[in-house]
Amino acid sequence: MLATLVMTVIGADRPGLVQLVAARVADHGGNWLESRMCHLGGQFAGLLRVEVAAERVDELVGALHRLEREGLRVLVHADGGGAGGPTAGAVAVLELVGQDRPGILRSVSGVLALHGVNVEELSSERLSAPMGGGTLFQMRATVLVPAAESLAAVRADLEKIAADLMVDLTLAPAKD
Repeated sequence: MLATLVMTVIGADRPGLVQLVAARVADHGGNWLESRMCHLGGQFAGLLRVEVAAERVDELVGALHRLEREGLRVLVHADGGGAGGPTAGAVAVLELVGQDRPGILRSVSGVLALHGVNVEELSSERLSAPMGGGTLFQMRATVLVPAAESLAAVRADLEKIAADLMVDLTLAPAKD
């Protein structure tokens, strides 16, 4: 029987960190299923999901935890099979750009939570505005709008806060 593990990985960025994790997974008969990894503020941060024989879970987890000696912290969680989150609905893409200021993501995520919208993936960054116009906050999220909710209603509530936040945003069905 196979077990699925989801893990977070973080440490000071340097070459070879992915190889350290990949080697531990492979050395214990694991299969790397999917991952998202990036460089953030001098740190390497990653999320990954692996599959391994149930009888080898403990030895793999131990080997991953020993990576702390290499400066890499790994937190391992058993995959719960996705229980608890919405499973049916419409996938949509939310894009936002505006002058950076504290609280933008809090306000937007508050509207999403109010409607039971699940954030499937989110990326954001701050960047210099063209022509020296300050700093912009930009985000893109893939969200799952529950079947019981209207995409138009979620969009309307997001548009209500967009003026206060001084941001431009779009929420549209994801293209296949």
